[in-house]
Amino acid sequence: MLSKSQARAFFLGGTFLFSAIFVFLTVDTLRQNDSRTNVQNMTSDVLKGKEIWEKNNCMGCHTLLGEGAYYAPDLTKVVERRGATWIDVFLDDPQAMFPGERKMVKYNFTKEEKGQVIAFLDWVGKIDANGWPPKPNIPIDSIATPQVPQTKSNAVAMPQPEKFSQLCVACHAVGGKGGNVGPALDHVGSKFDSDYLNRWLSDPQAIKPGTNMPKLPLTDPERKDIVTYLSALK
Repeated sequence: MLSKSQARAFFLGGTFLFSAIFVFLTVDTLRQNDSRTNVQNMTSDVLKGKEIWEKNNCMGCHTLLGEGAYYAPDLTKVVERRGATWIDVFLDDPQAMFPGERKMVKYNFTKEEKGQVIAFLDWVGKIDANGWPPKPNIPIDSIATPQVPQTKSNAVAMPQPEKFSQLCVACHAVGGKGGNVGPALDHVGSKFDSDYLNRWLSDPQAIKPGTNMPKLPLTDPERKDIVTYLSALK
């Protein structure tokens, strides 16, 4: 049983001790804040992108750094995961990229605004957040879609065209690497000729009405490069 003087000393000592710990942790956090958030990369585009993010209440559906609604995907590492080019195309028309699957609003952002949103998301993704978001313990993608062995029958030495690696791999896999939204493309060159592939990439809906494949914003040279690459996958 403590006496009154002992209880007072215990209370005051504990208060001062934990107050000192709190002050130390606060100062230490502020000391590391600039380096961990890469404040030197906080450009005007990043700041404007944050304004767009807040103005459109994106946090009402998405999460960043663990904060948000958890209704839509976490976007902390979305630029690393999807790539800036894919996000730019997706923001033009979310439904076109995933017909019937996405409920994201089409915001009609200008090219500049899309660039600013991407700049903001890219900056967020490079914050040192102590490993957040955590990587899944189970490779879900590899379970959902059987991995295609890298064999002589489907492996090609030709490198993937830039647009293919920026856009197509988000939905399709080659050699077991890529998305699982669409079919794997390992042997697509033996199934379809270059003329068909060119017409398909030009306007998928004209070839197969109702298909989930969106019409990608490709220039003629970009489409030609992808057709050449796909034709070699046999």
